[in-house]
Amino acid sequence: MRAVVVTEPGPPEVLQVREVPDAVAGPGEVLIRVTATAVNRADLLQRQGNYPPPAGAPPYLGLECSGTVAGLGDGVDEFAVGEQVCALLAGGGYAQLVAVPVGQVVPAPRGLALVDAAAVPEAFCTVWSMAFGEQAGRLRRGERLLVHGGSSGIGTTAIQLAASLGATVLTTAGTRRKTEFCQRLGATVAINYREEEFADRVLEETLGDGVDVVLDNMGAPYLAPNMRCLAVGGRLIVLGLQGGRRGELDLGALLARRATVHAAGLRARPAAEKARIVAETRRNTWPLLESGAVRPVIDRVLRLEDAAEAHRLVDSSEHIGKVVLRVAQ
Repeated sequence: MRAVVVTEPGPPEVLQVREVPDAVAGPGEVLIRVTATAVNRADLLQRQGNYPPPAGAPPYLGLECSGTVAGLGDGVDEFAVGEQVCALLAGGGYAQLVAVPVGQVVPAPRGLALVDAAAVPEAFCTVWSMAFGEQAGRLRRGERLLVHGGSSGIGTTAIQLAASLGATVLTTAGTRRKTEFCQRLGATVAINYREEEFADRVLEETLGDGVDVVLDNMGAPYLAPNMRCLAVGGRLIVLGLQGGRRGELDLGALLARRATVHAAGLRARPAAEKARIVAETRRNTWPLLESGAVRPVIDRVLRLEDAAEAHRLVDSSEHIGKVVLRVAQ
């Protein structure tokens, strides 16, 4: 099979399409012939040598894919060869074939093109488990959500899901084009963080009450202003550390607000936990996808051979939504 190989840690140019041994489905796994995969920031970190795949994961980039079932490992009877599926991966999406634990594979949403379905698993599983999950954000109808990076794959997903489920959404983005897009998706307030302090604006818009959940991809530099934004009983959910790892937390403010700070990733979780998240995400969001109430936002679709270009685009942050790679067979 052909796959994108990282020849050595470095810039996008180290990504090369090479012939590699075919993936094979082991016990409890589904072999997927990949139609498309999507680019995530974790892929950029892995390319740079800063985010090695978990033990046992394929060495190739790619945390999600769509495609058709090409084979079934021992003990798997939930799918049929030829069935259209999408999957949450620990790696291996930038390839023609990938073997995935059966619990991380789901039927592709009806009515959604397979290429579009490639942009669903990582963002929807992350947002559902972290913003709405009982162990994290617990966002409910009538509450307020602040999501940073509203024009990203995570952001565009969070805005749509929260708005469709009856929450009020505030978001940040870095250009007027992006803030306007976020408002069209369902954000009530979209703040250009380059032009104003987001915490001041959040408190102004909420009449000083703050928000119930903050979904944050920046980490350290946003820690203090995020705390200012939290309502009593608020939940700060840290998904990424794009701005840095170390920040100072005012425990007095946390105590006064009876607030919580929750930080977690998705890739390194045990297979059983991922299977639970995938099942919950499917149960709660597939009806919205299949009705057209929400949709994956895709900036553009490139060829697998253009992986370096796709990485440069994602690194520039000029895109809106996801960048997808189509995999030719």
